[in-house]
Amino acid sequence: MDAFAVSVSASICTPEIPLKIALRASLAFGIFQFGMPIAGWLLGTTFRQLIQGFDHWIAFVLLAFIGGKMLYEGIRDRKNHGCPDPEHAAAGGIMRLDTLLVLSVATSIDALAVGISYSLIGTPIVKPAVIIGITTFALSFAGIQFGRKLKHVLEEWAEILGGSVLIAIGGKILAEHLVKHV
Repeated sequence: MDAFAVSVSASICTPEIPLKIALRASLAFGIFQFGMPIAGWLLGTTFRQLIQGFDHWIAFVLLAFIGGKMLYEGIRDRKNHGCPDPEHAAAGGIMRLDTLLVLSVATSIDALAVGISYSLIGTPIVKPAVIIGITTFALSFAGIQFGRKLKHVLEEWAEILGGSVLIAIGGKILAEHLVKHV
């Protein structure tokens, strides 16, 4: 659902998203959601305590940084209808490969913890990871298409809304971890 929300937010402010870019974004989210549980499972109990201590902070900082940047740009560009200038958006904006990779990691860090949990209870991870990856791919692609439909309704507030969603997702990840450990 995090990747879905990011996909919706990203596609609202991007003037044209060719099928190739939509597939690339969806694939990036799907691959990371597939790979992180496997990586977590492989890390297993060896590094569990190191990872569990700060994984939520990594996700929060990455999402808050990107969301804050979007908020700043959305507020700054609000007088220009809420989305960044067309040259920035046409260059890919949030769908640029470097930004996309950061978002893919940030939205899939919790899947690393899932993999660690599976390794601790001795449950195989490949089948759940495949299901998670395919589901994320499909939801991300649907999110991009949904965001394109919402573009005309939310365009003036799109980047502010998108940045707020990313910060909220980061806050949710952080809050869930902190509440669990109170």
